[in-house]
Amino acid sequence: MSTADEERIAKIVAGMTLEQKIGQMTQPEIRWITPDQVRQYYIGSVLNGGGSWPEMNKHASLSDWTRLTKSYATAAMETDMPTHIPLLWGIDAVHGNNNVMGSTLYPHNIGLGAAHDPELLFRIGRATARAVRAIGASWAFAPTVAVSRDARWGRAYESFSSDPVEVAKDGAAVVRGLQGSISGPDDVLATAKHFVGDGGTARGQDQGDNLATANALARVDGAGYYAALDAGVQTVMVSYSSWTDGGKIPFGKMHGDRTLVTGVLKDRLHFDGLVVSDWNAIEQVPGCTVDHCPQAVNAGIDVFMVSEKWKEFIANTVADVRAGRIPMSRINNAVTRILRVKMRAGLFDHPVASSPLTGDQAALTDRPLAREAARKSVVLLKNNSFKTSASPILPLRVGKRILVVGGGADSFAEQTGGWSLTWQGDDNVNADFTTGETLLAGLRRVYGAANVTYSPDGTALAKAQYDAVIAVIGETPHAEYKGDVRWPAPLAESASYPEQLKLLKRVSGKGVPVVTVLYSGRPTYTSDIINRSTAFVAGFLPGSEAGALADLLAGRKGLDFSGRLSFAWPNTACPTGGELASETLFKRDYGLSYHHGGTVHHLAELSVPRSCP
Repeated sequence: MSTADEERIAKIVAGMTLEQKIGQMTQPEIRWITPDQVRQYYIGSVLNGGGSWPEMNKHASLSDWTRLTKSYATAAMETDMPTHIPLLWGIDAVHGNNNVMGSTLYPHNIGLGAAHDPELLFRIGRATARAVRAIGASWAFAPTVAVSRDARWGRAYESFSSDPVEVAKDGAAVVRGLQGSISGPDDVLATAKHFVGDGGTARGQDQGDNLATANALARVDGAGYYAALDAGVQTVMVSYSSWTDGGKIPFGKMHGDRTLVTGVLKDRLHFDGLVVSDWNAIEQVPGCTVDHCPQAVNAGIDVFMVSEKWKEFIANTVADVRAGRIPMSRINNAVTRILRVKMRAGLFDHPVASSPLTGDQAALTDRPLAREAARKSVVLLKNNSFKTSASPILPLRVGKRILVVGGGADSFAEQTGGWSLTWQGDDNVNADFTTGETLLAGLRRVYGAANVTYSPDGTALAKAQYDAVIAVIGETPHAEYKGDVRWPAPLAESASYPEQLKLLKRVSGKGVPVVTVLYSGRPTYTSDIINRSTAFVAGFLPGSEAGALADLLAGRKGLDFSGRLSFAWPNTACPTGGELASETLFKRDYGLSYHHGGTVHHLAELSVPRSCP
């Protein structure tokens, strides 16, 4: 920022009332605020969370979106303030503009980490920025730069890798892709999240306690933030989790941790952008409620995501300042940071609606990029020969008669996972996806519809002869804490896949090779399934273009597997976290290709317990 810009910001802040300043610090959710209220309360930003759309209609059109975003943006510029301050609209665009029907959905981060291709991630960031701009929004709550160390975590798929170096490279690439020059018509603000340590909580519990020492927190969990800050990220979101410095200090929620938010992030790391809270997270700070938390303001948070009780938050925060519980200097600093980011984004001079991308349907989609990403994000873990002295089963050349089994083969919900149109992603049907291709559709395209039979339960194998079976199985969609695998407790489907194992038993050992593709948001125990598969592909969550995997399985146009695990693959249904060598089946960076294979012999199968210690 130039000296002139900083002086301009200081002048604006000096001319604002306390209520106007707190309005800038408040971020309601669109379900609970109208454009008129944005005008009345001087609101600085709004958001639409996962599962929030124009008129609460999942099938809202692009024109519905642009009409809505423009109405809020216009209201912000019609207040009685001497200087009108533009509005920020935030959205969870975490693998494409995933809340908007018709948008291309890219693989989740766990798969993108396996691609080991920052340049690809940069291009996905650019494409996502265009899709966000298309609806008239200017702020993406991405990327997650958590370093996940425990597959039990319900957000494991939001992490690129258990390797902090990989996370740093990939996170920085997405930041550069989303932000571009920051102020261009196809740029949006990026968000490094969740500060700090959410990927290292004990037992993989979402919103739990990180027991790392200060050194480990800085070295491992901090890696993605150093790179994101170097890449120029303008916003940082605070984590729900807490930290104890190896047990030296009492558990304290990150949203109230002034030492880390202000002392480390702002002062030591010289971050001069804005810090935003997570959804209603301030209520978890001891002594706080969802609409009242002077501790979080004093800790250094600048924008407060108080989705519903935002009026009460404004009133309570104004009262806190007047009573001296929050110094005015802290409020002025927060508003200065907010205006600095808005000015850097060019919003004072170029409204979001003026972008040529606003309302551009073509900007929502980039299918070729998504197909490339899907192919690069999957990992071939096994590719054995079906008969002695024969070649490995993959590539499965065109012309074969194929039986496709498993419900995942024709399910957009399973291939896209959580944060896809809806928050959990589990209530979607294929009709909700107006662009993209399932793996079944891709197999029919590649091998010919006459050569592909779909039998979800596998019973058709007994009625006809096939050259190969392709089984597409995996987890049901989930997001955040609802995807946690909590132990001790009955094992979630994600830990053992009992129904899918029954399916594999039904089709394996019948004289036909079986190729298994697993959709999952984490590496998980599948030794019993791998043993019943001639070839096994960790598909992770490939997004809306899973059909591109059919080209890869066939080896069309010289295509080959290039993905390598960014997390270790476990050999136990009860891993203790930390990717211990004794609990690892395939090490991080493992992966086969057609030209660099290796036989996977029979694996030791465990009796999957009903609960883990």
